[in-house]
Amino acid sequence: MMKAAVTTAFKRPLEIKQVKIPKPKPTDVLVKTIACGVCHSDLHLAHGDWDFKPELPRIIGHEGIGEIVEIGSMVGNHLKKGDIIGVPWIQETCLHCEYCLTGRETLCKQQINSGFSVDGCFAEYVLMNGNFAVKLPDGMDPYKSAPLFCAGVTVYKALKVSQVRPGEWVSIVGVGGLGSTAIKYAVAMGMRVVAVVAPNDKTAVQLAKEMGAEEIFDGPSDQHAKWIQEKVGGVQGVVVAVPSIPAYEQAFQSVKRGGRIVAVSLPIGKMALPIVDCVLGGIELVGSVVGTRKDLQECLEIAKLHKIECKVQKRKLEDINDIFEDMLNYRISGRMVLDFTAK
Repeated sequence: MMKAAVTTAFKRPLEIKQVKIPKPKPTDVLVKTIACGVCHSDLHLAHGDWDFKPELPRIIGHEGIGEIVEIGSMVGNHLKKGDIIGVPWIQETCLHCEYCLTGRETLCKQQINSGFSVDGCFAEYVLMNGNFAVKLPDGMDPYKSAPLFCAGVTVYKALKVSQVRPGEWVSIVGVGGLGSTAIKYAVAMGMRVVAVVAPNDKTAVQLAKEMGAEEIFDGPSDQHAKWIQEKVGGVQGVVVAVPSIPAYEQAFQSVKRGGRIVAVSLPIGKMALPIVDCVLGGIELVGSVVGTRKDLQECLEIAKLHKIECKVQKRKLEDINDIFEDMLNYRISGRMVLDFTAK
């Protein structure tokens, strides 16, 4: 048996239970969890906020890192017992559709997702498809690296999608777990960074400075576009990492002609776009969701080379409901990580 935090009903506290350790299928490995980051998406899934909802009961969590303790009969020799791997959002895809065959596996309609389609990492043991397992590079801290398997690869891919070149300005809107990591990657990729935080949020301002932002706006939320246009003449790209429709609308107004807004966060609702400005200004709005296995490998290698680590706070699995409460009340700086080695 193993301990797990189980979602049994939406918008209800997760239940800490003893459940059976899962048995690996031929293509699976069984992973003993060391650490798991807590993503804002976990909160949305546990609350049933989106139109797509997991079947309950479900063990959520998709920023896991752990040690392989058992290997399925059809797993290749690229993995062995004792390897430290991640358990990210994408567990597996079909490998045969137009998206999988063209290196866009994140768009596969038949993908299986950790903590959504199958049980995830808020548990002492979790299964991972061996074909999609990515090793943690030697020497990297599993606790500070766990969020890289979701937040890290998500913002790294988004920055690639932004097409911002070295020396050009990029705006990171929202400096929490995603945004703070995005600043680090943007700096490592040679971009100049404007960070946009909540009004008078001194904690976020300090975090943005620590991560390497050159300019930081913490004024009224409806004025960040005007400030960016006056301060740096507009940005070439924006990564929106806060689930706010007004933030997206401001982001659109903050870009230069030919600029790109990359949608990462998932607010509920619809936004209005001035089509004339979009057409005449050559402005693009594009979605970006997590990353492929190759993106994840690149993300980890860059993190190791540039010493990119998430600012994390360790907590026990039993604290998960308190963590969700802190998330709802914006009391978290950086990323919360569940420590499965804590006694």
